[in-house]
Amino acid sequence: MIVKNAEFVISAVGPKQYPDDHLPEIALAGRSNVGKSSLINKFINRKNLARTSSKPGKTQTLNYYRINGNQFYFVDLPGYGFAQVSQSVKEKWGHFIEAYLVKRENLCGVIQLVDLRHPPSKDDIAMYDWLMQLHKEVLVVATKCDKVSKGQWQKHIKQVREGLKADKSQQIVVFSAETGQGLEELHAWVEKHIAGEPFTLEE
Repeated sequence: MIVKNAEFVISAVGPKQYPDDHLPEIALAGRSNVGKSSLINKFINRKNLARTSSKPGKTQTLNYYRINGNQFYFVDLPGYGFAQVSQSVKEKWGHFIEAYLVKRENLCGVIQLVDLRHPPSKDDIAMYDWLMQLHKEVLVVATKCDKVSKGQWQKHIKQVREGLKADKSQQIVVFSAETGQGLEELHAWVEKHIAGEPFTLEE
């Protein structure tokens, strides 16, 4: 996939604010500071379209990024886990994230980011279980691999797979926003999933 242009479009908290141009959408889920914004910027080869922050919980809406004009959207979900926000705000996030994941017909797949350096957190496991229950197409991206020696990658991938209780068919991509490791696999997965029909909630 060659990314020629990308732009931030809208921050949404409900269906009335979603874009209505029916483009395929790929959602990004992960705990705060796992590297969602860095992944977006590396994917589109831009330094700061998606703003990164050292303060957990900065993303508080569904942030839509339109890629290649009319090809697809990245939808960045609020980070879970260590966000330094009130319980009431977290509950609010939960409602609009659930509404999006369950009901959005344009959603073609979800990229779930986990930190390769550590076992999946309880929130990582809960999100993965939920996505499986919703029958979503999921790519697990293990970020920050440049912080782990290459000889240890397989050990850490096994740790991620076992922690999520993911079967052998689950693709796990080792990724670094610093070096670009895994970018080609990420491009290929996105290209494949936006080419098909959008996935809808099964009856």
